[in-house]
Amino acid sequence: MLQHKDHFHGSDLEKIEQIYGIKKEEITSFSANVNPLGVSPLLKTTLANHIDAITTYPDREYTSLRKCIADYVNTDYENIIMGNGSTELISLFIQIEHPKKALILGPTYSEYEREISLGGGTCLYYPLKEEQGFCLDVTHFTSQLNENIDLLVICNPNNPTSTAITQKDMRTILDICKQYDIFVMVDETYVEFADNYDEIDSIPLTAFYNNIVILRGTSKFFAAPGLRLGYAITGNRDLIKAINTRKNPWTINSLAVIAGEIMFKDTDYIQKTRQLISSERARMYDAFSKDSRFKVYKPSGNFMLVRLMDDTLTSELLFDRAIREKMMIRDCSTFPFLDNKYIRFCFMNPEMNDKLLECLMR
Repeated sequence: MLQHKDHFHGSDLEKIEQIYGIKKEEITSFSANVNPLGVSPLLKTTLANHIDAITTYPDREYTSLRKCIADYVNTDYENIIMGNGSTELISLFIQIEHPKKALILGPTYSEYEREISLGGGTCLYYPLKEEQGFCLDVTHFTSQLNENIDLLVICNPNNPTSTAITQKDMRTILDICKQYDIFVMVDETYVEFADNYDEIDSIPLTAFYNNIVILRGTSKFFAAPGLRLGYAITGNRDLIKAINTRKNPWTINSLAVIAGEIMFKDTDYIQKTRQLISSERARMYDAFSKDSRFKVYKPSGNFMLVRLMDDTLTSELLFDRAIREKMMIRDCSTFPFLDNKYIRFCFMNPEMNDKLLECLMR
């Protein structure tokens, strides 16, 4: 098992408050990868007007909500499983599949390994290579797959590299995995931010493959991490039945159901988010590309990984510099295969992005 060093997560503002003496309300988190627009005005108004919903139980099948999500992602609502955040679904899926040996594309989010290890499984990592811009070499990768692997875990777009695997390449991976009886779990938390969404969205593949489950949530794109509303998509009806049998009823509360039914139809908010992230992603990538002290990797998500090429710069130094100016970036030395020459930050509104640019490039 790889060692994951302690770090400040995007939600750990209380720790920052204690150590640096800065009020958490004054900190702009470039580390949490959350939509800078915040919760949509329509959602705020709707929830305020439906507070009485908490006096009744929600539909335990969540049929209306699942149909809203199905329209949003273009699938059959019967392929959708609801969860209390995608973390609950990751945990349930791993409990059911109970993999003895899992392969994870890294560097990536540590929660996958934690859940697999809790279930008694062993994790192997396939490292994305810096010299290839952290993009997956599909031919080499698939040549490493074998019958000893039960589960493959892919974050797409990947956190922290922000690189993505196309639907075409995912199909190749699924074909090889099918040969070796490997199930594939794809975390698409950040896919909605991508300019090339249609090229990297794997949901259409669930109509043809029964060895894939896709995880999504509302924490990042819809700026609602506290809502704890997650969902999974799979064409494997046996898996759906197994998860629904094991899952506790009513894990999604009544207000979260109402919120979900609004947010997935909020086309104005969705369009504004994509426009803002697309323009700021291009602008920030261009700005860092022109400075020889930094090396950037083409981002697909709403965040960017940066390598520090200047010997005088470290991730600890830039984290400290930014937090003293009430901006929190991610020190990536805690990720497997990365060191203190890597930082990650998400894209906020233009004014805050300019402030971060000035701080990091000073």
